Amino acid sequence: MEVIKVDNVSFGYFSQNYIIKDINMSVNEGDFLCIIGENGSGKSTLIKCILKLNKIYKGNIKVSNRIGYLPQMTEIQNNFPATIEEIILSGTIPNNIRKIWYTKADKQKAKEIMEQLELYSIRKKCFNELSGGQKQRVLIARALCSTEKIILLDEPVNGLDPKIATQIYEILYKLNKEKGLTIVMVSHDIDRALNYSSRVIELENGKIIKDVIASEYKAGGAK
Repeated sequence: MEVIKVDNVSFGYFSQNYIIKDINMSVNEGDFLCIIGENGSGKSTLIKCILKLNKIYKGNIKVSNRIGYLPQMTEIQNNFPATIEEIILSGTIPNNIRKIWYTKADKQKAKEIMEQLELYSIRKKCFNELSGGQKQRVLIARALCSTEKIILLDEPVNGLDPKIATQIYEILYKLNKEKGLTIVMVSHDIDRALNYSSRVIELENGKIIKDVIASEYKAGGAK
């Protein structure tokens, strides 16, 4: 079942200066899709088009469920003065609705996710006191609070040491396999990402040049 459908999509900040051009792709329920490519190939731009953070110049994008989103660490305010629990709970607020309190169901969902990601015991700690790996787990948990179906991640292990990066991948892999979570992830960490993803899309100059299952990409080798 398709959960994301991208049909002939192009985007550029100027009408003739395309960053992505004529993109056609679909994401199926249960995919663990890794989007790779050189810097400037259009990976993050494509993600933001799917999220409707960029207004596409032409084409159409259909999404079947709410999407949880983890942006690049460079786009996140690392000294945000809030607790782990407060940040994770904020993920329960739909983008188009203003809430002034959290429901019992919201709090229960956040509690279950915090327990799952081993954050519940430190839930009262301030975000700016955490290590890079802990911050990423908190932001993954926040994204999970906003959806039960699809999560998009932009360079989720960028800047993390290899051990912590592996832990993040294993968390995502477990959510994909055990919870059926559909994952779309942009990554430069190709070798490690291939060990966990089920499918790979490679972009070059704003166009898709490969769309294969991960084992086929491994067999063919990276460019």
